[in-house]
Amino acid sequence: YAVVKTNYELHHQTRQLLSLEAARENGFKGKFDDSTIAQPHFIGKKTITFSLEETEPFIDWTPFFQSWELHGKYPNILKDEVVGEQATQLFSDAQKLIEEIKRNQSIRIKGVFGILPAKRQGDDILLPTENTKFITLRQQTSKAAGQPNFALADFIAESSEIIDHVGCFAISAGFGADELVKHYEQAHDDYNAILVKAIADRFAEAAAELLHQKIRTDYWGYEEAKFSNEQLINEEYRGIRPAPGYPACPDHLEKKTIWEILDVEKETGIVLTESMAMHPAASVSGYYFAHPDSKYFGLGKINEDQLRDYSERRNISLDEARRWLSPNMH
Repeated sequence: YAVVKTNYELHHQTRQLLSLEAARENGFKGKFDDSTIAQPHFIGKKTITFSLEETEPFIDWTPFFQSWELHGKYPNILKDEVVGEQATQLFSDAQKLIEEIKRNQSIRIKGVFGILPAKRQGDDILLPTENTKFITLRQQTSKAAGQPNFALADFIAESSEIIDHVGCFAISAGFGADELVKHYEQAHDDYNAILVKAIADRFAEAAAELLHQKIRTDYWGYEEAKFSNEQLINEEYRGIRPAPGYPACPDHLEKKTIWEILDVEKETGIVLTESMAMHPAASVSGYYFAHPDSKYFGLGKINEDQLRDYSERRNISLDEARRWLSPNMH
């Protein structure tokens, strides 16, 4: 641990941060024309439901085993010399429980999404029809020559002559999960109680993946191909669905904006807590970017100048801004 601590400190002491102005000058300069901007087939907001049966093929099982501290990639983990036997038994138990859940329809999936006109303004994404904006943060780490300092806003057209769009969504596979967990806990069956939570999480992520495919092929319609589960896991498709609270957008307050735009609580029943956690817990939310050059990235550390700029754009105090972004402060 002493070595880890020393290496961490050395890494962060030697890594220089740019000023916000310099980082913006080195932002990603994308191409925005008919070859990169797809006009959606559907513009607006829509509430959707998925069955467990249509969602199940989209499950990525690898994180399921990781949640039980069994490390390895599915399906190879089932034949692993060290954990293969345990993984196989766990997977078999999960399959039996899923069949029971499907038979009783004891877990339900519901979500809402929107595809809306958008325009970039600096590091913000303006939503004219909603009279609001998404606030994005920009990488400030000094980069090698030719490497841009990304912000999610870079993937949206800035020119008022170009019509661009952005999407957002919230979806949950947790409806009914709490009741099922309680049922097993009352029967003193902690194993199946924990298994329900893990399965609900997998269905939530699978539902988010299924919805993203429908966005790409049907609602936005910029992609014809439907990918295999392995291709989906490897993110071989066009476009991204970053989520507030994750590396590209560590600002959890963006969830509030998504909830207001989509009226998520009313349309689905997914609630935000004071700490911006989603309830039911087996829920996923985020944005949709369709630009072919859009990519996931980690924000990393930011300087005080961006914190001040962010607090002004967010219209909150510097102290509150620091509280929400403290893990990313240099």
